[in-house]
Amino acid sequence: MNSSTARLRRLDGDHHFHPYTDARAVERNGALPIVRGEGIYVIDSEGKRYIEGMAGLWSVAVGFSEPRLIQAANKQMEALPYYHSFSGMTHPSVTELSEKLVSISPSGLSKVFFTNSGSEANDTAIKMVWYRANALGMPNKKKIIARKNAYHGVTAMSASLTGLSKNHMAFDLPFPIVQHAMTPHYRADSGVSEQEFTHQCLVDLEVLIQREGPDTIAAFIGEPVMGAGGVLPPPLGYWEGVQRILRVHDILLIADEVITGFGRTGSMFACTTYNIQPDILVLSKQLSSSYQPIAAVLLTASVFQPIADKSAEIGVFGHGFTAGGHPVAAAVALENIRIIEQEDLVGNSRRLASVFRAHLEALTTRPEIREVRAVGLIGAFEFHPDPRTGPGAIAAAFRANLLERGLIARNIGDSIALCPPLIVTETELDGIFEIIRNALDEFLA
Repeated sequence: MNSSTARLRRLDGDHHFHPYTDARAVERNGALPIVRGEGIYVIDSEGKRYIEGMAGLWSVAVGFSEPRLIQAANKQMEALPYYHSFSGMTHPSVTELSEKLVSISPSGLSKVFFTNSGSEANDTAIKMVWYRANALGMPNKKKIIARKNAYHGVTAMSASLTGLSKNHMAFDLPFPIVQHAMTPHYRADSGVSEQEFTHQCLVDLEVLIQREGPDTIAAFIGEPVMGAGGVLPPPLGYWEGVQRILRVHDILLIADEVITGFGRTGSMFACTTYNIQPDILVLSKQLSSSYQPIAAVLLTASVFQPIADKSAEIGVFGHGFTAGGHPVAAAVALENIRIIEQEDLVGNSRRLASVFRAHLEALTTRPEIREVRAVGLIGAFEFHPDPRTGPGAIAAAFRANLLERGLIARNIGDSIALCPPLIVTETELDGIFEIIRNALDEFLA
C-alpha cells in the first residue's frame, strides 16, 4: 500500500461516516479509494483497474470521464454557476431540460419539478399527491401503497415507501400511512404458473385496497423493474392488471424510474417496455449519468392542475430545494441525454440484452445457482441459500471475490446484481462473465 492510499484510508476511517455501510466495519477495515474513471472502468489509488459492473450506483450510462459532460459542466460554470427557480425565476438550462424531458417521456406528462436526488423526488411526489387531494376536497385520501422489497429512497418518507426491513430498523419506520403489497417476484420452482402468480399479486393488491378503504388511498408507487430489491422484473400481465385496479379505485400511479430510466431496459423508459401509463414519473441517476446530482418529477395535467389552483389560492406552492434544477446539473443532464440519443445507447441496451441474458442463463447449469433474472442491461444471478452460513453470506463473500478479480458487482441477499454502463460492448460483456465464471470455478470449489 502506497503512502497516499494509507493516508486516504486513515483519514476516511477517522472522519467519514459512510452511507449504506456497517460503520464499525469501515472503521476497522477502511474503504477502497477510487481516484479515476475511464469508460466502464474505475481505478483505485494503487492503480488497479476495475470493471464497474454496477455503473456506479445503477447510474453512469455514458461511462466515466466523458469529455462532453465535463465540457458542458465547465461551460455552464463559466456562464452561470448557480441560480434558483424560486419565486418565478429561471435559467436557460433548466428550461431546455424541462422541455426535453416532456418531449421524450411517456405521453401525457407535461410538467417537470426538479430535485437533487431520487429520494427527494419520491418524497416530493408524495407531497404533491397529498396537496392535490386537499385541493380536490379529498382530505382523507392520503394513504400510499408501495411494495415489499421495493426501493424508493432514504428520506423519512421515501424510506417508508421502501420495502426493505434494514431501511426501517432503528429508524422508527415505515410511517403507518404507507402500506406494502406483496413482492411481484415469480419463481419458476414455486409450483404455480406465472399467470397464477400474477393473479395472486393482483388479488393481494385488491384485498389491501379493500382493507384500507379505496377512498383513503391516494397513490400506488412502483419501480417497473425492482432494482435494489434484487433486480426483479414483473411477471407477465402484472402491470396491466395493476393499472386496471388503480383506475377502478381512482388511485394515482407513480412510476419510479430512478434506476430504469434512459435506456436501461432497452427502451428510453421502462414504462414503454411494460406499457405503463403513469400519472407521475420519477427520474434520476442516468438523467445525468450521476455526473451531477439531479432528479425530476414529471406530472400529467390531471395531477398538476389542481396543485396549481391550490397554490394560487394559498399564494405559493411551499416546497422546493435550494439546488433543485441547478444550472450546472441541468446542463450536464441535457448533454447526457444528447449523448444517449446520438450514440444510440438505448439501442445498444436493446441489442446486447440477448447477449447479457445468454451469459446469465449459462450460469444456471451450475447447481449452486438458483435462478437468473434480466431485462435489457440489468440483471442478477441468485445462489441457493446455504443454511450453514445464513442468508446472504455466500453472495457477500462472492462479491468480495469478484472485487479482488477486478469486477465491481453488488450483493443483494443471495443475489449478485449487474448493471454495466450503457456504453458497454459485447466484448466487454464477455470479459465481465469470464471473470464471473472463473470466480465461480474457484470460489465454489
